[in-house]
Amino acid sequence: MTDAATAPEFPASLEWLNLTDPLRMAQLRGKVCALAFVNLASAWSQQRLADLGHLRARHRERLNVVAVHVPRFDAERESRRASKRAHRQQLEFPVAHDADWTLWQHYGIEAWPTVVLIDGEGRVRERIVGEGGIRELDARVSALAGELTPQAVNVEPIRMRRSGEPPLPLRFPVGLALAGNFLYVADSGHHRVLECDTSGRVLRQFGSGSPGFIDGPMELAAFTRPHGIHVERDVLYVADTGNHAVRRIELRSGDISTVCGAGRPGVTVDGPLTDPRSVALDQPRDIVLAGDKLYIACAGDNRVWRLDLGRAAIELLAGSGKLGVMDGSGPMASFGEPVSLACVQQTLYVCDATGSAVRSVHTRTGAVSTLVGQDAWQFGRVDGPRTDARLQHPQALALEPDAPVLWIADAGNDSLRRLRLGGGELTTFELPQRLHAPGGLAIGAEAVWIADTDGHAVLRLDPVSGAVRHVPIGE
Repeated sequence: MTDAATAPEFPASLEWLNLTDPLRMAQLRGKVCALAFVNLASAWSQQRLADLGHLRARHRERLNVVAVHVPRFDAERESRRASKRAHRQQLEFPVAHDADWTLWQHYGIEAWPTVVLIDGEGRVRERIVGEGGIRELDARVSALAGELTPQAVNVEPIRMRRSGEPPLPLRFPVGLALAGNFLYVADSGHHRVLECDTSGRVLRQFGSGSPGFIDGPMELAAFTRPHGIHVERDVLYVADTGNHAVRRIELRSGDISTVCGAGRPGVTVDGPLTDPRSVALDQPRDIVLAGDKLYIACAGDNRVWRLDLGRAAIELLAGSGKLGVMDGSGPMASFGEPVSLACVQQTLYVCDATGSAVRSVHTRTGAVSTLVGQDAWQFGRVDGPRTDARLQHPQALALEPDAPVLWIADAGNDSLRRLRLGGGELTTFELPQRLHAPGGLAIGAEAVWIADTDGHAVLRLDPVSGAVRHVPIGE
């Protein structure tokens, strides 16, 4: 494909997840079009889509945005799973599912995310590869929008289909935490954190339920897609992913404050925390506290950070920033979207989603070792010795308190796996029902608690009998 070539037509094989009728290129004429090739589960793609949402609001009648989801994992070829991802991000522009990579090949795309800019005449003008910054993208869109000439274009309207998730008490729950008789749930789709008893009765809601970045009393404060949570005595820490921040809930008063994070993605820099909101983070997905050290898994920059609460300073623990599964010490190691953490003594366990891997990090030396996983393109569902075992897009970890066993929410396989530490094997825990992209785990009260994310539910597993029951939160 050469520059200024006519943009290829959308093939009939595309499945439009939120349109009443298939989209045609002619319907995009007269405006600039940002055609984004993304993977809806990828942190970099999610940020790119958020950027495009902002630009669409800014340029209004001069810009169309169309997203094309191209699967990375076998499980992502199911359109049902792709629809869930689109609903989870509440995208308000056309989204197509390119299960067989057909349009990807027509445009010669090589990486996620790639944004192809098409001018008002339907010609391909630019392509921007990688996450990049919103400013460069805005400048290129503005330049093409400046070329638009007023013309009578009789364009057939694009009709969005307003189907979504059912109105349930939970919407895409992820992080779970237990403290005594209290169960805490990050209800990400409702932008809030719930405090429940273990029978599911909601006692308090932290956050207004509308997306925002507001500190203060629990009824007025706001989160945006909160993810991992960690409870320690009277404090609940929250990885507030959509705000690129770590938040803190004082459980006695219910007041919410920002530990660090600027409300937008940025480059994290080692150093003191003079102003919590001056420290940039890039999509923090989980946190865990060990002593006075708060460890932060950032999926947006593929790094694990350590926040020393005593010294009020942040430093890199491990990760080069490149997406990969590579062992080494500190910045010599690579992660593939770290999304979940568990810690015991001086060992931090890290769940790599895109790497389909489980890693360990020595908290004193920063040395990273891979327990399960090979590289970002090796995945599957294989039990057995760690060298042979395979996961697919895992999302959460939880350590058994009394045994060297790590439970894994293997979201791509809709299953629960167990890894015996100290050289043991990976096994599948057979459940009486299929899970739906589980995204959170907690262990306590003689049970394993599962956030059945795409099922909008929390489940309670008795690991002795194998019985699973639904926890009726807010019902």
